[in-house]
Amino acid sequence: MTSADVPFMPVPFIERDIDIETRQDGVLIVRNRTPLRSLEAHLPALFRRAAERNPQRTWLAKRPAPGADWTRVTYAQARRAIDGATEALLELGVSGKPLMILSGNSIEHGLISIAAMQARMPVAPIAPPYSLRSADFAKLRGIIDLVEPAAVFVQNIEQFQKALGVFDLNKVTVICAEGEVEGIKALRFDAIAARQPTQAVEDSIAQINHDTVAKYMFTSGSTNDSKAVITTQRMLCANIEMGNQAIDLPLDQPPHCTVDWLPWHHVMGGNSVFGMTLVKGGTLYIDGGSPTPHGISESLQNLREISTSRFANVPSGFQMLAEAMEQDEHLARTFFRDLIFVGYGGARLADDTYNRFQALAVKFKGRKISFLSGFGATETGPSAMYVYWTTDETGLIGLPLPGCDVKLLPLDEERYEVRVRSPGITPGYLKRPDLTAAAFDEEGYFKMGDAAVFVDRSRPEEGFRFAGRVSEEFKLQSGTFVRTGALRVKVVDALAPLAMDAVVTGQDKSYVGLLVWPNIPACRQLTGMATGTVEELLADPRLRAAFAERLAAYNAGNPASSMRIERALLMAKPLSMDAGEITDKGYVSQRKTLTSRSDCVEELYQDPPSGAVITPNSETVPMRAIQ
Repeated sequence: MTSADVPFMPVPFIERDIDIETRQDGVLIVRNRTPLRSLEAHLPALFRRAAERNPQRTWLAKRPAPGADWTRVTYAQARRAIDGATEALLELGVSGKPLMILSGNSIEHGLISIAAMQARMPVAPIAPPYSLRSADFAKLRGIIDLVEPAAVFVQNIEQFQKALGVFDLNKVTVICAEGEVEGIKALRFDAIAARQPTQAVEDSIAQINHDTVAKYMFTSGSTNDSKAVITTQRMLCANIEMGNQAIDLPLDQPPHCTVDWLPWHHVMGGNSVFGMTLVKGGTLYIDGGSPTPHGISESLQNLREISTSRFANVPSGFQMLAEAMEQDEHLARTFFRDLIFVGYGGARLADDTYNRFQALAVKFKGRKISFLSGFGATETGPSAMYVYWTTDETGLIGLPLPGCDVKLLPLDEERYEVRVRSPGITPGYLKRPDLTAAAFDEEGYFKMGDAAVFVDRSRPEEGFRFAGRVSEEFKLQSGTFVRTGALRVKVVDALAPLAMDAVVTGQDKSYVGLLVWPNIPACRQLTGMATGTVEELLADPRLRAAFAERLAAYNAGNPASSMRIERALLMAKPLSMDAGEITDKGYVSQRKTLTSRSDCVEELYQDPPSGAVITPNSETVPMRAIQ
């Protein structure tokens, strides 16, 4: 029996019932016929309901350091701390003004986020590198000027001391969970959480409605500078209900549990994962690791110990996980024990990764596991479309969720520009009415800037496949159009399992090139180099020859100039989500990456090529790996 013959783990999906309206100009309107159910009042109400149902269940858990015991907070403990912190925030007299959060995911981060919402203070979670890795804090200064926070939270005040110097601390209250810095007056989180809540807390909560601003979420900046996306309680509740309705799992069968690293300053982690934990009254183990060569060991340690009922990651994370489980039976058994389904970002999962993962699922679960993906953006908070059915197809972006209409504008014979409208979409950008007006069309549809194609036009219920960002496509010097989305998918599959991702180059050049991010474990296995630096590994002649051979084989099947790869560089430095190289949608931003790696692009087109350049069908002399 092959894996194709093995049934999937059952998941209670909503029926695929869609309607397609075809307009005279060829525009399509795709709707889910199932109406969206009534929405919850707000996120604090969801939390309080979960706390009443399961007061002694762990809500949030995190290791204070890798390998340390988990610190756990029950819903009852969280309720007491949140209400106390709400009381303290209300006494500041700044309701309506934002609380900025500079540090990453933590128990205190989760607690103070709900407390701020109860005090009607919008939460503005900021990517930590803006505070920790910047020399001049230019981005942080710009965000402060835009948001005008009344308070700022940091996990460790000593770690963020320099960044706090950017704030006018005569006007901004500092709150910290750990540490002490002379000269900076700060409220301790444990002290404000211990405050005795009064009727003022209940009165404040009673004033929250769907139009109350819950958050300011900053875009990944895949095309322009970051913008503050106004995120209302309606947006949060609509997105939670859309997902909950699409996969209507009964409560506590099994109890919702997930181990998750996705950062809360991005919508997938901060809105979807965080919010779904609340609606299910479940447990969220905050993973301090990441899907990078440096961070994956901590994630694997956590997954060896905690069995998740659902799991989300980016494609590279699943590739690393599959490779680790092939070598670690205990990890695989723990991971698959309670697992119902997994989710990944809008980027296509490589066939090699999918097949290896499903082989493990069949071995340790006896069933295949549904890989679910969605489509959205920071402005859609996060999802507008989702794959809510079992399929062996990867790279799908699904169908409209209940309550969401999708407008498709023809780009050519196959592709459509995607626009969406739903109660889960932002009302606009903070203090930027010009950008807000430009983001929506005359019918109120948000312009995603992405292209999609039908999987099978004769069977629209099979959904859509992502076809790249419209703005990232380009022309060669010859005038030939290069569709970067389709090209990238094909070439990464051709390089599997040696490559994890790639960025296509060639705008206004005479040929197409490629920046390639290797799969380090697979590359070490091929070369036998178990030790040594990444740079040494990527300069190995055997590895370079393997890449050249695979590219040559790919080119033989794709001879057109718009698809053929003439040169490639292997990249040692991982792609960065915080730098905007990986977007909220989970795929690589061509524009951001080509800008941040402009020196690599320049080297790719030098004549004669440097020793670092790999040219298919030619002997290469390895010199170094590109940073």
